[in-house]
Amino acid sequence: MSKSKRLMELMMTVNRKRRFKVQELADEFGVSKRTILRDLQELSELGVPLYSEVGPHGGYQVLRERVLPPIAFTEEEAVAMFFAVHALRHYSSLPFETETASALNKFYLHMPGDVRDRIDSMKHRVDFITPTRRGDAPCLSVLLDAAVDQKLLDIEYETKDSEAGCRKIQPVCIYAHNGLWYCTAYCFLREGFRVFRCDRIRSASEDTSGTAKKDLGDIRLSRQATVAPSDPIRLHLELSRVGVQRCEAELWLAPMLQVREDGSGLIDVDVSRGDIPFYTEFLIGLGEEVVLKGPDELRKAVRISLAGLMDRYR
Repeated sequence: MSKSKRLMELMMTVNRKRRFKVQELADEFGVSKRTILRDLQELSELGVPLYSEVGPHGGYQVLRERVLPPIAFTEEEAVAMFFAVHALRHYSSLPFETETASALNKFYLHMPGDVRDRIDSMKHRVDFITPTRRGDAPCLSVLLDAAVDQKLLDIEYETKDSEAGCRKIQPVCIYAHNGLWYCTAYCFLREGFRVFRCDRIRSASEDTSGTAKKDLGDIRLSRQATVAPSDPIRLHLELSRVGVQRCEAELWLAPMLQVREDGSGLIDVDVSRGDIPFYTEFLIGLGEEVVLKGPDELRKAVRISLAGLMDRYR
């Protein structure tokens, strides 16, 4: 085995093992301990964060913030990776904003010159447009960590129609849609799942009141629609082909759709009664592309809202 190949495999091995002894590596690679020690010294100079422990149970260990081994990309893979990260620049807030900029810069600078020239020319030919929003979402990293570790948070949340108030939530996931960030979470005030606009979360800190957390380990981003609604009512909509296309563009609504062969469709599912104001606004936006069959409570809310609009434009 050539030295360069051995160093590459050694880097992947130490990252995988995290803790090891020189003799173990020497036996695994079929070389002397002296050779392994020289190789480890070279890896350390390349940036792999190693430290040694002396004593009968000592050895080497890789620090937690380790450097990942190099990965060989084809030219097309490198271009695809660059633009996948480059597209995130449209978001004013990211849960890993500093790391994203650093990774993109590092990735770009280490490309061959001809690949960089190709990327520079493609920047003016292709983009993944996302509406640029003015509101920042300063708590994204806190929300993401809480979702991963299933922690409770105390947040200061500003609703659309009122001033900021305090909520206790247990985040399930965060996701970006149409230029905005959202957080699906269990709300202890409403005693059910809610979707929060992340740019309206003014502050977020770990809850220290001792409130028992919910077991949300089985709930995933792809299963949002399977969460049982609180205080359910039956939503029944008939949709034209255009109405179906409009609903397909909404991440939260698409799983509810039943599409017919002619392109029309329907929605017939249980939703939370507390979401009636939200559905009212959305259905008015669909105009003649939807027929609301029920519930009566939602039909009444639509009529009241339309009457208010009529008065405004008289």
